Order: sequence, then C-alpha cells, then structure tokens
Amino acid sequence: MQILLNGDPSEQPDAISIAELLDRLQFRPQRVAVECNLRVVPREQYGATVLAAGDKVEIVHFIGGGDHAPEAADPLVIAGRRFGSRLLVGTGKYKDFEETAAAVAASGAEIVTVAVRRVNVSDPNAPMLTDYLDPKKYLYLPNTAGCYTADEAVRTLRLAREAGGWNLVKLEVLSDPKYLWPNNPETLIAAERLIAEGFEVMVYTTDDPYLCKRFAEMGCVAVMPLAAPIGSGLGVRNPYTIRIIVEEAQVPILVDAGVGCASDAARAMELGCDGVLMNTAIAGAQNPILMATAMKRAVEAGRASYLAGRIPRKLYASASSPLDGLFF
Repeated sequence: MQILLNGDPSEQPDAISIAELLDRLQFRPQRVAVECNLRVVPREQYGATVLAAGDKVEIVHFIGGGDHAPEAADPLVIAGRRFGSRLLVGTGKYKDFEETAAAVAASGAEIVTVAVRRVNVSDPNAPMLTDYLDPKKYLYLPNTAGCYTADEAVRTLRLAREAGGWNLVKLEVLSDPKYLWPNNPETLIAAERLIAEGFEVMVYTTDDPYLCKRFAEMGCVAVMPLAAPIGSGLGVRNPYTIRIIVEEAQVPILVDAGVGCASDAARAMELGCDGVLMNTAIAGAQNPILMATAMKRAVEAGRASYLAGRIPRKLYASASSPLDGLFF
C-alpha cells in the first residue's frame, strides 16, 4: 500500500503499525514523534496504531529538554523554573552542529530554542541536535518558527510535547515571510488554545504595551516583545515602549529579535527586561564564538547596571569633585 510519509509517497506493507514502520526505517521511538492524519500518536500507542493506504504520516526530530535549578543570587524565574543565565539563544543558522555547540557553550545560556522539523527518513543515522546539545544540560524550548496560522502553531507544539515531554514552549505566529512581523490575532488564538491544553507559553509579539499586558493576563508565562524585526540587527528601536511594558509587567519580559551587537543586549537589560533571546546576532557574526562570549557579558553588565540604578539625566553639568577646601 502507499502512504504519504513526510510529504512524499512511500510504499509500505499492508496493515503495518507505526512501531513496525519506525523499525523498518531504523528510527528509535524515543528519538522521534509521529503524527498520523494530523493527530499526534502517543508513543505507547505506536504498536496498536495500524496504518492504512492513503494515511498521512509525519515523523519529526526528538527535541527533549532538561530541567535544572542552578544556584544564583539573581535568578531568572520562568514558570517556576530558575535559571542562572538571562541570555537565551537559538540553534539555527550555524554552519554545522559543532559550531552550534561551541557558541551555545560560550554564551552560557541554559535555554535554547529549537524548531520541530521532519527527520530524514532516508538516513536514520543522520546527526541530530541532541547529539551535540545534551538535553540534560540545556532546557530545550520548542518554538513555532515558520508558522503563519494558529492551527499550524498548535499542531507543531503538540508534536513537540510528544517528542520531548516539555510543556514550556515559545509561541510565534508570523504575518509574512519578508518582514516576519508577528500575526497578533492568530497568536492570541493559538495562545488561548495552548494554555487550555496545559502548555506554558512564552509568547513573541510586537512591542505594544496593551498586547503584552493582554498576553500576560490570559496566562502566558513570559512575554517576548521584539526589539526590531527578526534578524535585522537594528537593536532596540522603541526603548520607551519597552520600558512601559516592563513597568506594567506581570510576568517576565524578554526582548526577542532584532539584537545586533553586545550594546543592544546591554541596552535591553538596562531597560529592565528580565532576559534577551537571540540567534542571528551570534550565528551570523564573523566569529560566532567570540560574539556569544560578548553577548553573555553584555547581558550580565546590563542587568547589573539596571539593578545599580543609573543617575538621572540632566541638561547641565554637575561637578564630581567637592568644592569645599579650594585653595584659589
């Protein structure tokens, strides 16, 4: 019989189960998640789920995660989890997995965003991200990169949860492929559905104080306004709205997208953001490892500067040396 496997026609024996299909393809069930006719199949049902001609089967990469609670004097707390680093990094756009692993290590990040993608059914031994970034060391944050509707985003994260077992996810629904601007109406729909299903949603949105507040009130565990369009490197374009969002925050606020250099990351932290998420700024740098180190230090410096409390801005000078005791 013929089924549609990861978008391509595939000849398989009649009445084959998902467990048997995975065995024929030489994939270990623990490393993948399976969807049949748009329904995520729980791993314990692989043996009992028998395929029929015309079935549409998707097999995606395993994207597990590891939770840990590092000791830190000033931890980032998201959905009850404590993290020592306030820098979150993506895992795309690097030249290879070795560079990805080296850059993530240099960044000091404990949370890494990952995309859910089809496995290569022709090569079950092809390397996967989990071979280079240990899910026991890093918390994998599945995201919905490339989704343009609420249905696509929800479907993607259901598969992610089945693959890795984690409820903490990053939701982004885009409006167009050129500017990658958030589609907020669809994002609101997706967030409501995911929260109802028990997901802990970190949501990417525009730097709109009203929308950020609404996402927090509906139950998102973190709100992630953009600094500038994804991958643009323009830095924080609207510091005043970011400051308003921070002042009204009910949940952690993390700047997501648009950071280009270390000073951009420090600026976001000096505005009071709880963290910064970036990918292109590191992966696209001429020296990603060195840039990852710079971003780590910038986030730490920006946080310290915010906690220290800057001096007020004035239009006139103020002598730093005392005037008492002048001898002329």
